[in-house]
Amino acid sequence: MPPKRRYEEIAAHYRRLIQDGELAPGDYLPSLRKVCDEFDVAMGTANRAFQLLKAENLTVATSEGTAVAHRPDVAVTGAARLKRMERTGQRYGPGETSTDHWRAMRSVADPVIAGLLDVELHDEIVIRRRVHRHEGGPSTFDSSFIHVRALGPVPELLDEGPLERWWQELYKERTGREVTRSPERRTARIISKTEIEALGIDLPPEVAASVLVVVNVFHDEDGPLEVWEDVYPPGAWQVDTE
Repeated sequence: MPPKRRYEEIAAHYRRLIQDGELAPGDYLPSLRKVCDEFDVAMGTANRAFQLLKAENLTVATSEGTAVAHRPDVAVTGAARLKRMERTGQRYGPGETSTDHWRAMRSVADPVIAGLLDVELHDEIVIRRRVHRHEGGPSTFDSSFIHVRALGPVPELLDEGPLERWWQELYKERTGREVTRSPERRTARIISKTEIEALGIDLPPEVAASVLVVVNVFHDEDGPLEVWEDVYPPGAWQVDTE
């Protein structure tokens, strides 16, 4: 991967502050002059960084300066959420929560998920689902498809409601194994009835809508461990802070 240019580095710095909640909606970014002094760059470089943040709908220009935008239609990716958790120790970002938690043992009927988990079609797996919400509105419908071998060290996977800690942290502590993540994948497909209901979308029965799907696959030394799928409502912006 080529090194980031200076304006990209500056934009990434303020993007992280916004995603971590250190800069909340309505807060103002420093003036361009202060950014130039802090990062030792020319005015054009600082301005280009601010233009990038504005293009991502992260900021808005006001008569008093550049402010963090209120973004009910913006959701972070799973990978970005994990990186934020590593930086801050916080499960949720500013204005974010989760509801509609569901878990079960099910036979896997999707050949794509079966392939990613390296199991046979109709083998049993653990499925955990939840709706992430931003400022009260649904931002993503998330599903975790987990290999059954994870149940040995982490039986809490079948507990009701959200876990107090991310289950992979418990798995790593109890097994001593490292868990790695493959590069995040993005695709689009027709939204399902379950996803329509979970995201509260008002869609006529005869109308089909496409949704953005972002997939992360996690592995340990024995192979695939979890497939984490984020589904975004139509019209939502996806933000990746990597």
